[in-house]
Amino acid sequence: MKKITWEVEYISQLPVIRYCKKCGKKTEYICSGLFRVNAQHKYLDIWLIYKCSNCDSTWNSTIYSRVNPKSLNPEILEQFHTNDYNLVKQYAMNMELLHRNGAEVGIPEYKIVGQEININDFTQVHIISKYPCQLKVSTLLREKLGLSRKVFDEMLDCGIIRSNSGVDLKKGKLNYEIMLDIGKEKQKSSN
Repeated sequence: MKKITWEVEYISQLPVIRYCKKCGKKTEYICSGLFRVNAQHKYLDIWLIYKCSNCDSTWNSTIYSRVNPKSLNPEILEQFHTNDYNLVKQYAMNMELLHRNGAEVGIPEYKIVGQEININDFTQVHIISKYPCQLKVSTLLREKLGLSRKVFDEMLDCGIIRSNSGVDLKKGKLNYEIMLDIGKEKQKSSN
């Protein structure tokens, strides 16, 4: 049995779906890559700024509210002030934070990096993601394997594609990782 790993690499941050007052409808907001740090007497408010993809209206996703600056690591505080790319990505990919701020989360642009496989060979595939996401496992598999929905469903029904962890491969979403088997296990011949 061959073992390979596929990694989901994110090309963009999670888009946010919110009502835009200027557009008068729900629209997609894109992360600007900028933090806003605001001092209120002895306390700080820190937000990650998003822009409406239609009209450039802004929405601030709250990271810290009324926090004492001394309670933050000075290096992290400096990263907020300098809009550190990795810190921006960490917060922009945090679904829990975005949900707490009342936002719906969309699907980011991504690519699946990893070795191609032959469906006829029995292969154990480990799909990993640095961030939890709403990506459906079926979408990832169909995209990477170049399968139509019908062919994918037939392969699931025949047991050619199956989950090792009990995840429903038609409806399940990728969290951080999933293990699955693809292909038919060769029967050992008995002499």
